[in-house]
This record gives sequence, structure tokens and C-alpha cells, in this order.
Amino acid sequence: MKHTYHISGMTCSGCKNNVESALGNLKEITKVTADLKKGEVVIEMSSHISIEKLQETLLKAGLHYTISNAGETKVSQNNQKSNHLNQPKEGNGIFYCPMQCEGDKTYDKHGSCPKCGMDLVEQPKLIQTTKYTCPMHPEVIQNAPGSCPKCGMDLVPMEPDESEELKTYKSLAKKMKISAFLAIPVLIISMSMHLPSNPLPKLMPQLYWDWLQLFLTIPIVFYTCWMFFERAYKSIITWNLNMFTLVGIGTGAAFLFSIVGLLFPEVFPSEFKGASGDVNMYFEATAVILTLVLLGQLLEAKAHSQTSGAIKELLKLAPSEATLVVDGEDKVVAIHAIKKDDILRVKPGEKIPVDGVISEGSSSIDESMITGEPIPVDKKEGDTVSSGTINGTKSFVMKALKVGSETLLAQIIQMVSDASRSRAPIQKLADTISKYFVPIVVLISIITFIIWANFGPDPALVYAFVNAVAVLIIACPCALGLATPMSVMVGVGKGAQNGILIKNAEALELMNKVNVLITDKTGTLTEGKPSVEKVVALEGTSEELLQQIASLNQYSEHPLAQAVVDYAKTTKTKLSRVNDFKTITGMGVMGTVANNKVALGNEKLMVKIKTSISNDLKTKIIEEQKLGKTVSYIAINQVAVGFVTISDAIKKTSKEAIKSLMDKGVDVMMLTGDNENTAKAVADKLHLSNFKASCLPEDKLQFIKKLQAEGKIVAMAGDGINDAPALAQANVGIAMGTGTDVAIESAEITLVKGDLKGIVKAKNLSHGVMKNIKQNLFFSFAYNVLGVPIAAGLLFPFFGILLSPIIAALAMSFSSVSVIVNSLRLRKTKL
Repeated sequence: MKHTYHISGMTCSGCKNNVESALGNLKEITKVTADLKKGEVVIEMSSHISIEKLQETLLKAGLHYTISNAGETKVSQNNQKSNHLNQPKEGNGIFYCPMQCEGDKTYDKHGSCPKCGMDLVEQPKLIQTTKYTCPMHPEVIQNAPGSCPKCGMDLVPMEPDESEELKTYKSLAKKMKISAFLAIPVLIISMSMHLPSNPLPKLMPQLYWDWLQLFLTIPIVFYTCWMFFERAYKSIITWNLNMFTLVGIGTGAAFLFSIVGLLFPEVFPSEFKGASGDVNMYFEATAVILTLVLLGQLLEAKAHSQTSGAIKELLKLAPSEATLVVDGEDKVVAIHAIKKDDILRVKPGEKIPVDGVISEGSSSIDESMITGEPIPVDKKEGDTVSSGTINGTKSFVMKALKVGSETLLAQIIQMVSDASRSRAPIQKLADTISKYFVPIVVLISIITFIIWANFGPDPALVYAFVNAVAVLIIACPCALGLATPMSVMVGVGKGAQNGILIKNAEALELMNKVNVLITDKTGTLTEGKPSVEKVVALEGTSEELLQQIASLNQYSEHPLAQAVVDYAKTTKTKLSRVNDFKTITGMGVMGTVANNKVALGNEKLMVKIKTSISNDLKTKIIEEQKLGKTVSYIAINQVAVGFVTISDAIKKTSKEAIKSLMDKGVDVMMLTGDNENTAKAVADKLHLSNFKASCLPEDKLQFIKKLQAEGKIVAMAGDGINDAPALAQANVGIAMGTGTDVAIESAEITLVKGDLKGIVKAKNLSHGVMKNIKQNLFFSFAYNVLGVPIAAGLLFPFFGILLSPIIAALAMSFSSVSVIVNSLRLRKTKL
């Protein structure tokens, strides 16, 4: 059977391939064909599969596209879970657990994590679709906030623009006020009983005061803090024990004990009763502990909003409007209305709306928000510009090349969002401990009760009960769970603000351990902007050779090939048609030009096609190579007839960056496809003692495998298609943002500016994040290792000190907050 479905969110051939691959893994499906233009997917299946299962399959594969029946115009709420940049959606709609209990799993509605009970955090909206209107003139509609052109009033959002994160915070703040208002009187009533001359019994009998405490505590238990008991119950029936398990058991026991003591005091032994014969109540412990836990949740919600601050700051960079040039006239349009190849005008001080190329004019562009470099970059006609960067004092016209999710800014936002929710390997330690943490704490609480009940001073049972509750309350597995993801989230955001895009948390952790850096030459150590210096012919004219090799290179995407074509354009050389064009990876190109078999490449290519090379030609080429030039042989009909000399300046920062890395104990090695003479000349200029020349992509791959077999942690930096295998094999692949999409896709870290100094920054960032994670883990371990024994009464035999459950609750509430606050310190790390 064959079915056609509508699918939204696909924007490129990569999306199409991912959809076909994910759905094709289902055993019931025999064939999948996705149509990018129509936004449809045709599925042939042996037995019927529901849309819900298809949607679930896409989500499990990490593909947040929405699938529905063909022709459907309304998508169910459960199927609106999409974070693809170009897909408009109302609100954020994507929630995840800040403790990453289930990896990068997300949810389509707000609530608590089914595994750990933590409040789910909403992912920031990745596109802005809100429109604004005037409260006095509803016909006025604009894409950005501002003032009404008719009456001057501030425009307001047409739809609510309040995130679930803010709603959660406001809800918790409201409940906190109510809880505090009720808990404080309960605490005062309870504490007054310990005064030498308690004035309250003179106003009314103690029994009435106990009933008043109950009435004041009930709203706290069953309204403001009822969610804690719901989470505790869910954690027990699913056996995903967590902080709320302990809080629920501890406060629940105190509350039930007090109710039974109030209603049936005769069932308790005399140890639990005061001088008047009344049972001592623990309503204040229940009310105050729950209120303090609620305070901790409120502070966490506030702090969580700051950890994703980098994403929110990046989102602010995206402009909402652009000036479209149509038939010579300027027209202001929404950013989402811009299409590829549109002509746009960018005025002084405006944000550049999309990625493109300057077609008329020039200016200086502030790219600090993307590259981290504060100095504006001069741009002229033909130069590329990126979305979100800020124009200087001149106006220019640009052509849109990448729009929507294709822009650099959009890709940065998506990468930061994904990486923030990835799991670092070090988190496995905290996960393993957390798995056994709660059962151990419950066991310690039971042992505490038994020991105090049998060996404690009078009233032994009272001490046993209070200390057992204190043990349950003070333990905080959440501090352990938050230690890693909070640091990762802040660290990834910090990197993005400095032009370092990190694909996942594992790369961030491994970067700190890297002890060998393998680097390519062209485009990595050098500018990657090669230019032809000269074309030399042994016989005939160089113009004839230039015409043939430029014709051949017009079909190649290699930077050296583009340099030859550009050189030919400056001499107004006419290009010819080429037949049988072929690229030999790592060697060069071949083809037939005007019935002649032309080959252009290195010496390996000449050997491969059995070319005859004269000694005179070899001598001349070696002289050029010793000057650090890249030289390509030119062969016609298997006879070397000349060469082309290409120069590529070394980046000004390469030498400084290499020295900094070496000072950090990193062994830097250059692997290049260029010849030995050229490689040595570049290595000498950079003071590189380790280099390897004439490397094919396979050679780089095997060399990295050899180093890894020796126990080295290897990072590979490159920018070309031929670097992709090595980037994928390395422990950490580092792509130059100025390089090819294939290289960037194969790497775990991308340097937006394409500067080796970015590797130094990435190393410093990784060190800072790992140090921060270890601080968080140490604090969490130390807190629990010290807190639980103290709550159990370990200090009582020596110093007579016991920990009140209320103090324990206060300590527990602030333990998680302190982990988050420590993580936020990473924002001030100097890279």
C-alpha cells in the first residue's frame, strides 16, 4: 500500500535524506520518497502505520518535522513539536529536562520531568513571528515593536508573547507568596511554645492553636506545594527516585504524624507528649520545609533563565524587517518574506537581514556578535556579509544568498541550542551515583531512626523521628544532576559569543584533554585566498597554457582552481569547453580541452598518468617550492609542458596561536597535500618542527588512527572536502567556518572566523568548563557527604548539636541554586 503525507520543516536535500533514512528503518516500510519542493513524503508499506508512529519515529531520530495527512490544514497539538528554524510556530512549544535525564529528549507541553521530577525548561523560540499593533488603531500592524505612526502610542504584541519559562516563574512566585504568608504564622505559633512564658495559651487553649496550624498548613500541602507530592508519587511508582521522593516522604510523614497526633493523641506513647499531655505537632516542619523547597524551585527557575542567556542574546541579533529593492524603489518587508537572490538595501546602523554578497557600495561591518572580534571589518563589492552583523556608517546594496534556516546566524542558534542539551561523558559519574543515591538515603534515614530510638536520650522516639526526617530533607540528588548540564549550557553559549560553535558536550570535554593538534595548511594556517603569481611554459606561450588550465579548472571547486580561473578573468582569457573532466582527490584535475588531454596537479598526479618530466622543469619547480609557493605541473598528452605558481599568505595569527598551543602542552603537526619543499618553507616560518608533506586524505586519516592507537587525544583542524575523513576520525574535529560545508558538517567544533586563535580559545573554554563542572560535582558530593551524617546526628555525641529539619530544608534548597550560580560564573571567563 502507498500513502502520501504532508511534511513541514524540510529545507534542504540533507533534510530530505534524513527523513527518508529515518522512516526507511521501520520494518513495515518498503520505500520512502520525500519531495522537497512539494513538502510531501510518499511511503510504501507492507502494513499500515499510524501518523503518530511516523511522527514519533522522526522525533526519535532527532528530526523535528511535522507530518500529517496530505491536504490537512490543521495539525494536532501533539504534532506541533518542531524546532526547525524556518517553520513558524506560535510560542516555543519545546521543553526539556535541565538535568538531561533522558538525553536530548524533548516534550511538547510544560510540566515536570517524568524521571527526576524537575520542572521542564522551555527552549527559547528560534524564530520571531510576533506582530505588533496599536491599541488605538488596530489597522496598524508592524513586524517589530515601536510607536504608532498615527497616534504615537507604544505598539503592543498582537498575541501573548510570554514564554512558559516566565509563566512558570510567575506561578511559583505567586505560590511562594501564599506559602510564606501561611508558613510564617505556623512557625511563630510553634516557636512560641519553647518560650519560658508562652503568651499564646492565655489567648486560647493550645488545642485550638494546633487546629489553627493545621488549617494554615493545609493550603500549603494541597495547593502551593502539592506538585512536590505528585512528583514524589510518580517517582516511586516509576522507581525513578529523586529529590522529590525524599521531600515527599519526609514532609508527608511529619504532616500525617501531626494529624494523627491531633485527632488520636491516645495512640502515642508519653515520649511524644508535652507536660499538658498534648502530642507535639510538626505542622511547622511541614509548612516551612515545603515553603523553603518552593523557594529553591523559584530561585532555580530564575537562574535557569540566565543559563540560556546566550541563545536569547543571539536571537536578539536577528532583525525582524529588511528593505527590499523592487524596480528601483525601497520597500520594507518582514524578514520571512525575503527570498534567495532578492536585492536588499542596508542603511547605516542597521542589522544585515540575511547572508549575502555586496553588489553595490562598501562599508565597515561590526561582526563581533558572531566572531567575538571587536574591530569592524571593511567590506567592498563582492564580499560576503552575514545575518545579524551591524552595518557601519555607509549604505550598500546586497544580494540575498542564504535566507531562513540557511543563514549563519540561524545555524549558530540551532547548534548552540542542540549542544546545550547534549550530555558530556563526565555526567555518567553523576548519573551512576544518582541512581543509587535516594535508596541509600532512605536506608540511612531508617537506620538513623532505629539507632536513635534504641540508644538516644529521652525522648528517644522524638529524636529518632526528627533526625530521620532531617536526613531525608537535607539530601539533594538534584545538585549532582545539575552539576554538568548547567556548566555545559553556559559554556556552549559563551563559546558561541566568541565565534566558537560547539556541536556537542563531548567535544567540549575532550578539547581539554587534546594533546596533539593536526592541522591542514591551505585555508587553515594560510589565508585560504590563493592567487596566481605566474604561469610558465617550457615551449610556446604562457597565455595558451593559461587558457587550457583555466578552462579545466572552471569545473573544480578547489580554492587553487578558483585562483587560476580568477587570474584568467583578469587577463580576459576566453574559456573553452572541457570533456571528460575528472578530479583526482589529493592530486589534481584532468580533462580534454580542444582534443588535448590536459592534466593539472602535483607530482603524484604526473606519476599516476605516467607523464614525462624534464630535469629543467623539475629544477625550476623546486626553486619556487623552496620559497613557500604552491606549484602545480601542467601536462598535455602526458608530457609536462609548464607549471603554475600560486601563493597563499600565512595568517598573521597562526604563529602566535601555534606557540600558545605548544605552551599548553599540545604537539602541533602540519599535514598537507603540498610538496616537501613548500611544506618545509611554511613550517620554518611558523617554527613547526613536525610536518608531513604530500599527504592524501587517506594518509591523514591513517596518521590520526596511528596517533590514537598510541593513546593520543587528537584534534584535527581543516577546511576542505579532502579534510572531512580526518575531521570525522579525530577525537575532536575543528572546522574553519570559512571552509566548505562538508568540512563543517564533519567537525565537532567550528571556528566562525576560521582563525587558529579560535582553537586556543576553545582549549581555554574547555578547561574552564571542566574546572567548573568539577567544582560543581565536588560541592555536590561534599554537601551530601557532610550534610547527611550531620542530619543523622553524628555531631550530637561530641558537641550536642542536632540539625533541625527546617535548617536541613534551607540547606537543600540552596544547594541546587549554588550549583547554577557557580555555573553562571563561566560567562565572565576570559578566553
